[in-house]
Amino acid sequence: MQRAVYKYALQRSVDALWELEGLPKKSQVHQLLYPMLRSYGFRAHVARNIYKTALALVKSARENGGHKPTIKRISSRLDYQDAKVDLGNEVVKVILKNKWYSLKLMHRREYIERFKGLRWKEVHVKYYNGGLYVSIVFEVKYTPYTLRGVLALDVNLRHIVTYDGSSVRRYRTRFINALSKKARAEELQRKYPKKWRYNEKILNRIRALHRKAKNIVIDWCRKFAKEIVLKAMKHNYAIVLEDLIHLHGNMSKNKDIFVWKLSMLAYRKLQEAIVNKAIEYNVPIAFINPRNTSSSCPRCYTKLSYDYRLAICRKCGLIVDRDVVGAMNIWLRFIHAYAGEHGSPLSAPTMKDETRQSRRTRNEEMKKVIKNIQK
Repeated sequence: MQRAVYKYALQRSVDALWELEGLPKKSQVHQLLYPMLRSYGFRAHVARNIYKTALALVKSARENGGHKPTIKRISSRLDYQDAKVDLGNEVVKVILKNKWYSLKLMHRREYIERFKGLRWKEVHVKYYNGGLYVSIVFEVKYTPYTLRGVLALDVNLRHIVTYDGSSVRRYRTRFINALSKKARAEELQRKYPKKWRYNEKILNRIRALHRKAKNIVIDWCRKFAKEIVLKAMKHNYAIVLEDLIHLHGNMSKNKDIFVWKLSMLAYRKLQEAIVNKAIEYNVPIAFINPRNTSSSCPRCYTKLSYDYRLAICRKCGLIVDRDVVGAMNIWLRFIHAYAGEHGSPLSAPTMKDETRQSRRTRNEEMKKVIKNIQK
């Protein structure tokens, strides 16, 4: 019952904040929502957690140009006053209506052992499909090592291309597979525009397709994140990604179908997975504005012309794949940003040997990067 009240109170808070013209400050939100939440019987710190969550949801939706958030699942965020974490016995205790309940963790013992000794900050409890799911937020010390190189990532629907200044590598994604399942689900919705909401068989099929698409994206992102972070750690590299804020702005200017495909690409899921693993393994990470990373030549910085996905520079004669151009320009943009100057243009690889580059020039640029970061 209390979980249902929590969901109702959170939705009421979201509705109230959404109706405001601008995004209020936390002090204003407190004055607006705290009395209402207290009237529902929530304790003071629980009421604060609810309106803070509502404020974060509204802020995220507006920044991403989305619709008003709808709370569909029963969930709650608990701190040390409402929860106790006992990793030794693999148990999480939560309090509801002044009564403590014990939740048994279902993870492998080897996995739980990794978090012993860490300080926990928050417990998230979610009720879904008749089961309770618990997420524990731990506090870790992030101390990235001194980098010796840079690993730039260019992400698209079919491949992720990495470039470290000397070699290019392609990773095939599973996003197309997930996208096909999502497309099939939407095809069923169009085929049965009125029937699918009330026909249990069709509705379950649509839900299963969406669930499979989401699971494919999350599973692949986690596996790829671990692989790429371990590779960066092995060579003491920093990982450079495209900034999602600028990337979302570029997406919104395109047609709806293009935005839909890119949203399914799950840039955010991939970025979150890489960032989480980078923090876990103390790998340095940076974000670069992706604007024009595929339109300028990495050798002479002039505008490229394209024959489908083949980039051609009319000035220096560079011929290379579009994804490779993006990865190389992301790498160069990071180098120039931290070196403090453009320096001499690097020797961009040709189509015949797309990994060839002047080792001397690359080492000089990298020395500048390391020197500036250490300062």
